[in-house]
Amino acid sequence: MTRKLFLTAAPAFVCGLALLTAGCSGGREYTLPKDLCGVPVSEKSISPLLPEGKKLVVQGDPLVDMSGMCFVAVDSRKGVVVGAEKTDRFYDPMGELVEYKFTNRKKMDPLPFDGAGAMGDTNFVISTPCGTPDVPHLTVSVSVGDRAEEDVDRRRADMEAFALAFVPSVKKELACTA
Repeated sequence: MTRKLFLTAAPAFVCGLALLTAGCSGGREYTLPKDLCGVPVSEKSISPLLPEGKKLVVQGDPLVDMSGMCFVAVDSRKGVVVGAEKTDRFYDPMGELVEYKFTNRKKMDPLPFDGAGAMGDTNFVISTPCGTPDVPHLTVSVSVGDRAEEDVDRRRADMEAFALAFVPSVKKELACTA
């Protein structure tokens, strides 16, 4: 009797498990953001940094404010955190003072605009001149959640593509002249 029950129940269990897994297979049920706290972002560059899920929420201060932070969450999990800080001087992302912020820090070189950048396994920091009286320099920091691409090399490439598209957008929104 036990063997017959097992032979009957096992296929039903496997089918049920397959249906459950198919229903939870993920995918994106949300619309990609067109801006991050007031700064335009291309869907192509932000897409690889965000996890699959149902609901995307963007919260934070406008990045063009004095020191804006923008948080993107998907189903209450960290997707991307972006910070833009207006500074009075250049801060070197490869300097000793910020080394603690990175895992496997490497210099981002060359940048297609003036400035310097550093990339870690889950974040990057770029310092660039802005050139206005109110904003002599600008530091943009981005970190991604644990649901981003698992392959570190691919994740770094995705973050770099985002950086090279996003930092010029921040500078444009701030009306930087440099």
